[in-house]
Amino acid sequence: MKKNSLNKRRKFLRQIGATTLASAATPFASFASQEKAEERILRYDKNFSNNDTIRIGVVGYGVQGHFDLNTALRVPGVELAGICDLYSGRLVNAQEQYGKDLFVTRSYKDLLDRDDIDAVLICTTDVWHSQITLDALAKGKHVYLEKPMMHKIDEGYPMMKAAEKSGKVVQIGSQRVSSVGYAKAKELLAAGEIGEINMVQAAWDRQSSIGSWEYTIPDDASAETTDWDTFIEVTDKMEFDAKKFFWWRAFKEFGTGVAGDLYIHLLSGTHFITNSKGPENIYSTGQFSYWNDGRNMPDVMSGVMQYPKSEEHPAFQLNLRVNFISGTGGQEIIQLIGSEGTITINGNDITVGYSKMPEAPGFGGYDSVFTFPKEMQNRMAADYNAKWTEVQQKRHPKGDVIYKAPEGYSDHLDHFTNFFDAIRSGKEVVEDAEFGFRAAAPALACNTSYFDKKIMNWDPIKMKLV
Repeated sequence: MKKNSLNKRRKFLRQIGATTLASAATPFASFASQEKAEERILRYDKNFSNNDTIRIGVVGYGVQGHFDLNTALRVPGVELAGICDLYSGRLVNAQEQYGKDLFVTRSYKDLLDRDDIDAVLICTTDVWHSQITLDALAKGKHVYLEKPMMHKIDEGYPMMKAAEKSGKVVQIGSQRVSSVGYAKAKELLAAGEIGEINMVQAAWDRQSSIGSWEYTIPDDASAETTDWDTFIEVTDKMEFDAKKFFWWRAFKEFGTGVAGDLYIHLLSGTHFITNSKGPENIYSTGQFSYWNDGRNMPDVMSGVMQYPKSEEHPAFQLNLRVNFISGTGGQEIIQLIGSEGTITINGNDITVGYSKMPEAPGFGGYDSVFTFPKEMQNRMAADYNAKWTEVQQKRHPKGDVIYKAPEGYSDHLDHFTNFFDAIRSGKEVVEDAEFGFRAAAPALACNTSYFDKKIMNWDPIKMKLV
C-alpha cells in the first residue's frame, strides 16, 4: 500500500475508531489512552484475507435496516450478501442500490440457508425478533439484533439460552452503549465525580409526524406487495392494514410502543453507565395526547423505576419520559444526579455540573432562626460562627466541564465495529443477549404496568417478574 493511501486510510480509521472526547474545560484523564486507541486502529491497518471478510445478510430493509446496513458497510472487511424484506418495493430499492445481481428474497430462511452469509442484521418488527434470532443461531449465524431484544418478556429466556449454546456473537442494537460519551460518563461516575448517585432523569422526546412513526406509506401497498400473510404468521390473523405494516411501532400486536423503541435506549444507557443489573419496582403511565391515527400505544408516557442498593451502585430512582408532541422540539437526555453534582448526557456530549453541600449545617436565611427573640438570634449566630469557619459555611462549586464527541463521530459505527471485532477476535460485545434482556424486560414491563394499571415487581438477579 502506498504511503499516501496508508495515511488516508489511517485518517479514516481514526474517525471511526476514536475513543477520546474533546473537553471544553480543564479535562480529566481520558477513559482510554492514546496508545489503546491506536492499538484498536492498527487492527484495521492491514489487508483482509478471505477468512477475515465478514459477509452479511439483512432481514428487514426498512428505515432502520437501511441505516444499519449503511453503517455496517463502513467497517472494513464487511460485505453485503443478501437482503430480505416482505415489501416488494424495498427489494427493488435494494437492487437499485447494490446492483441487480444482489440476492433478494421475501423469506428470511433463504438468507439463513446461504453458506456465504456469516452474520445477519435483524431489523424487523419487534414481534419477529425472537423467532428469526433463534432460527439464525440454529443455522450458525452471528446476530446483530435491533432493540428491543424481544416482543414479550418470556421470549427472552430461550433467546439467551440459544445465544450461549451457539457460541455465536449476539449484539443488541442500542448503539448508545458504544458511545465515547457514555464511556466517559461511566468513568466519571465510578470515580465519584458527582458523589453517590441517587437519581437518574431520562427523556427522549419528539415533535414530528415521522418521529411519531407516521412514515410515508407507498402508493402500491397491498396484501400482495407486503406479503401480509407472512407478516401476521406470528400474530393473530387480521385483515390487511397498511398502517399496521408500515407504522407497526404504534400497534401492540407488532411493536412495543415508546417503551420498546425509546425507553430501551434510556435503560440501556443507564445500565451501562451504572453497571446495574436492573430495577426491582416498575411503574408506568401514559396517555393519547395528539397522534389520533388509530394507534393503540400511547404517544406520551412516563415511568418510574426503583433500583436497589447493590455491589455495583447505591440505591437510585430512574424517571423515564417520552413525549411525542413535546414543545421542546425534541430532546434526548440522560441526567445522572448525585449528592455532589450532575452528569448530563445529550446525544454523545456530556456536561458535568458541581454542587457540593457545605460542611457546616445551614443557619440563617430561609430558616426559623429569624422567628426567635433577638437576643437568642445573636447568641446562636455567635455560637455558630465560633464553631464553623467561613470556608466550612460555604458551598464548594466548580465550573461546569463540557465534553464534546469528535466532529462527525458515530456511536452507531462504533457499535458495529464492536460487533464485527467480536466475530473476528472472539472478544465480548458490549451489549450481549443478557445485557439486552436486562434492558428490554423492564421496558416491556412498563407496557404491562400501563395497560394493567399496576406496579410491576422485578427480580434483577434472577431476571424474572415476582
